[in-house]
Amino acid sequence: MHPFKFSRTPIRLIIKEDKHNIKNDRKITVCGWIHTMRKQPQISFIQLNDGSTQNCLQVVVSPDFTNASDLEIIKEKGTKGVSIRVEGKLITSQATWQSVELQAYKIQVYGEVDPKTYPISKKKHGLDYIRQNEHMRIRTQVMSAVARVRNVLSRATHSYFQTLDCKYVHTPILTTNDCEGAGECFTVTTQYPTDETPVRMYPKKELFKQPAFLTVSGQLHVESYACALGNVYTFGPTFRAENSNTSRHLCEFWMIEPEFCFIEADELFAISEEYVRYCISSVLSNCEDELKFLSRLDNDLLPRLKIIKERPFQRLTYTEAVDVLQKEETDNPDCQFEEKVEWGMDLGSEHERYLTDRLYKKPVILTHYPKTIKSFYMKENKEDTRVVDCMDILVPGIGELIGGSMREDNYEKLSTIVKEKGIQGLDWYLDLRKYGSVPHGGFGLGFERLVQLATGMKNIRDVIPFPRYPKHCKY
Repeated sequence: MHPFKFSRTPIRLIIKEDKHNIKNDRKITVCGWIHTMRKQPQISFIQLNDGSTQNCLQVVVSPDFTNASDLEIIKEKGTKGVSIRVEGKLITSQATWQSVELQAYKIQVYGEVDPKTYPISKKKHGLDYIRQNEHMRIRTQVMSAVARVRNVLSRATHSYFQTLDCKYVHTPILTTNDCEGAGECFTVTTQYPTDETPVRMYPKKELFKQPAFLTVSGQLHVESYACALGNVYTFGPTFRAENSNTSRHLCEFWMIEPEFCFIEADELFAISEEYVRYCISSVLSNCEDELKFLSRLDNDLLPRLKIIKERPFQRLTYTEAVDVLQKEETDNPDCQFEEKVEWGMDLGSEHERYLTDRLYKKPVILTHYPKTIKSFYMKENKEDTRVVDCMDILVPGIGELIGGSMREDNYEKLSTIVKEKGIQGLDWYLDLRKYGSVPHGGFGLGFERLVQLATGMKNIRDVIPFPRYPKHCKY
């Protein structure tokens, strides 16, 4: 079955045309938005973009071949942001920076723009400015480049896990599990105050008859499917009610959480590395123009991505990392951490960035953290019971990208841990270990951080279409 064909031709396909193979009588139709229009007395040039590519198609407008009434209208109304439909002839371009251009026969104006009020004007705007116009910022070159890279990463994610025969599972957004009582969940309620005074929740009046929350992770739910389907993954929205206003945190973001049965820790570590490299390789192969543009904002972007694609990640145990960092503190006068490195601590971003950005200059897989600083479900290491079989993948410029582990699959052990920690409402989760338990493990990846890695964007708010963070939930 052949895919549906639109009446218009995407500019992405047109600009790939080989100028030596152009048929000069070929008529095509394109639609898009005017990026720039250079008006001259006789001949005018429109740079047209339809969102399919980073590049624009040059449309030539002239009384020699353009409909007279259309020519008059476009000269009057043609400005940045105006949407148009163009019918014309594709010809070989004389310009060295493009292979083809379009001679416009007919031009139809769809949507006009008042340049005096249009927030995305001709001049260059900083990211802080365009962030104030979330609904319009996608019309800028930088945000459209990020969006196309994000799309490629989404496609690569599904492609990679489907290749591993993982089944895509939609885990619930509404849940009664509050993430081990972490206190960072959004509560969902059907009870509304009649004034500004908060109303205490009464479960008997609630739709679900008990407290419900927006999910902070799909992991626990997807484990139930893994224990029947073998290999699964979830890719969906998650929420944190953390009052953090940094450039690294969002209240709503997307997570990818695969889960694999009948697997060992080393296999899990290898899959997580291969997945990241697969995604970055896909971006390098499919987003050449976008990466060239984004490299203007980050000169080291392309070299950094090529290192990720071509070189194996550095592997260290948590204990080895602590030893390395302590030695750096002692021997290197340029290494001064605000927080002294000690075994048993949860390494801070300054320690993680030192390993990735200064010491190894590539991603680092840290394994076998102390169990006292990790989640209750992580499996205790057989050789060293102080640590669990887990890993974090740290990447340059960002820090933690992935966190994962083998899961405790012994019912008695996990039941004891849950009771000791006073965790409620997980009887269903324990049942997975009670009936036909298997060794299994998985990881979680914050998708926006992966987009940051691939685009070089410094603020996480610039890699998601409509960012939600403390005191900010527009539209």
